[in-house]
Amino acid sequence: MTKLCVTLTEQTPEAMLAAMRRLPAFVDMAEVRLDHIRKVRPCLSASDVERICQGKDRPIVVTNRPRREGGLNEGPEDARVESLRKAAALGAEYVDIELDSVGVLGEIRGGTQRIVSYHNFELTPPDLDNIHRNAVAVGADVVKVAVMARDIVDTLPIMALLRRHAASVPTIALSMGEEGLPTRLMGRKLGAFLVYACAEEGSEAAMGQVPCREMEHLYRFSQISAGTDIFGVVANPVAHSMSPVIHNAAFAEAGLDAVYLPFKVTEPRPFLEGYEPYDLKGLSVTIPHKEAMVPLMDEVDELTARVGALNTVVIRDGRRLGSNTDVAAALGVLESCAGRAGLLPLERCTVLLLGAGGAARAIAFGLSGRVAQMTIANRTLSRGRDLAAEVGASWCGLDEIANLRPDILVNTTSVGMYPRTDESPVPESMLRRGMVVFDAVYNPMETTLLQQAREAGCIAAAGLEWFIAQAAVQFETWTGLVAPRERMAQVVLERLSRK
Repeated sequence: MTKLCVTLTEQTPEAMLAAMRRLPAFVDMAEVRLDHIRKVRPCLSASDVERICQGKDRPIVVTNRPRREGGLNEGPEDARVESLRKAAALGAEYVDIELDSVGVLGEIRGGTQRIVSYHNFELTPPDLDNIHRNAVAVGADVVKVAVMARDIVDTLPIMALLRRHAASVPTIALSMGEEGLPTRLMGRKLGAFLVYACAEEGSEAAMGQVPCREMEHLYRFSQISAGTDIFGVVANPVAHSMSPVIHNAAFAEAGLDAVYLPFKVTEPRPFLEGYEPYDLKGLSVTIPHKEAMVPLMDEVDELTARVGALNTVVIRDGRRLGSNTDVAAALGVLESCAGRAGLLPLERCTVLLLGAGGAARAIAFGLSGRVAQMTIANRTLSRGRDLAAEVGASWCGLDEIANLRPDILVNTTSVGMYPRTDESPVPESMLRRGMVVFDAVYNPMETTLLQQAREAGCIAAAGLEWFIAQAAVQFETWTGLVAPRERMAQVVLERLSRK
């Protein structure tokens, strides 16, 4: 069974042992990075190694990584390797030695096992099988391959490596970087010997490491198995997304054997084709892929075909089914706000819609024929003009909106989204009492636009309401179950309140 291993990078043996003891019980192992102790001491002593090995409270991997492999040790090679021999003699369960140094290490005493490792911080090389074969040939007890993912498709050779070898040779294989994060969870599904995490946010020893509590409490690492279904959000950027929070909580509440991952995707087609063989069952789709995903579907519903953008994919019996849960969710929020503002029915309202992307298209088609007048404003004039022609609306540039006086303002642009939270898509002078302002941005919960709208006496609605509503329909589309909406709302509010 795949173990969860936390990498410790404290700078003294005492601090490292204290950090180890603070780790939760579900952390199976700790990787002790001796090269980080070397960072603050002129020479790593035998007593340093002895204190760690004798004071450990769980199995450890002892690593003393040289600069050439991404570590901090710049000292003599013989002294570095000797520290690993010492750790083995003192009872460390594993020592990690680089593939190009394993011959120097030679035989080690006791029951300590050798993790023979290869690192590439630039790219994912094409010869992963040869690297794995070479590590086995030099007597690795465990093979480790860690490479950089520059694109989500770079994770595919790593997952294929695990699928081919993990059952016969204990293997650790992972992709570093934001694009490689899914391999941290897929490693458990594919039988990796162990998966690395960090102790907490900010203590990452490698790009893409996830805090151990997040691994367990958000992604339910210990419950992932070979049969776990894979879901996720396709976006670029994706780091800010609350979708993993809301959907993993929903899966847990429903007791489903499923995990929901963030996928930073550049090109949807190769991603879909590459991940489908790994039990990919459903996707949320957001900026900038809502429109690009449509032609990749085997079937879309009538509304999605009209809108030309989707936010939900179901993969069932080898077929991709696309739908759009944005429309009904957005209309529900707008009607609720308009009711509070005394503006119902919508047929007498004027609307200014900012943006012309996938979210804007959903709202534009939902409002088409249901409001007195709609104006679409977009940075790229041709996109705004084309969408306006499709839905029978007027259009203008974003620099022409200052003198408009709509009853309802809807922002679907990314202006004001984390991390650029101090920006607003409209001049503050546009906002007036009794106006409805709906900002589709949900991270942060209270954007600059919404703050200014409330100060002006507007009826303001955060994108969070829309986000939760559309996510609930996604869950029901994927599972056929009633969505646990209260729980979904609770976890998102908790997470955003900590930011």
